[in-house]
Amino acid sequence: MNTVTSRDGTRIAYEKHGGGPALIIVLGALCDRNFASTPHLVEVLAQDFTVYNYDRRGKGDSGDTQPYAVEREIEDIEALIDAADGEAYLYGHSSGGALALHAAARPGNRIKKLALYEVPYNDDPQAKSAWKGYISRLTALLAEGNRGDAVALFMEYTGMTAGQIAGMRKTPVWAAMEAAAPTLAYDHTAVLGREAAVPPHLVARVTVPVLVMSGSASFPFMKTTAEILSTLIPNASLQLLDGQTHDVSPEVLAPLLVEFFQDL
Repeated sequence: MNTVTSRDGTRIAYEKHGGGPALIIVLGALCDRNFASTPHLVEVLAQDFTVYNYDRRGKGDSGDTQPYAVEREIEDIEALIDAADGEAYLYGHSSGGALALHAAARPGNRIKKLALYEVPYNDDPQAKSAWKGYISRLTALLAEGNRGDAVALFMEYTGMTAGQIAGMRKTPVWAAMEAAAPTLAYDHTAVLGREAAVPPHLVARVTVPVLVMSGSASFPFMKTTAEILSTLIPNASLQLLDGQTHDVSPEVLAPLLVEFFQDL
């Protein structure tokens, strides 16, 4: 494990694998660098890139400094880019993709290209209303220090049943998710916003080449959102991954990332 120090003094933990151009992976809500299929994705991508797989602040082995601001997380990415000799590709998954968009929209960023998989914006009016209710309840639970129920609320919002959530509470990963529960507010209240709607003024400022992806077997709104993003981002292309869900297969994803990032 390596570390960099962000501008506000927060220690950011990361692993570095492979060789070649730098590629930073930006993961979503509650995910640390060892989450699910991420290590396998890193292994595949490390054949072509120097992959920086990091823990976002408040997760895994990284530190955290209050008060939180999206700008601090952008500075974390910039510190990793410094460690990568000054420029990098970015791949963002889920709400990590929303954070990557914030970073790429910042003037003077050193991101060469950006790939996104299923950034969970949703412009549907009913979805916006449901999101506001979720944010209100999440804020209350975190203020009470009720981290377990905050994690459970998020899982319920994504469609998990009460039985599935009860089962998750008994798994070894539950303690780590509880520890990272405050970062749900980072990803959701701050990065995605209080409506989680597509932010047209933000994405219009992203001028680097962007690959926007979604899975054909995922939530239907993800495809709609990907289409909207690919239209609003000035230099974007769109790719629908046949048969893929929100938990995208590294074997399907990695070749697309290699092709996109290596295409000059």
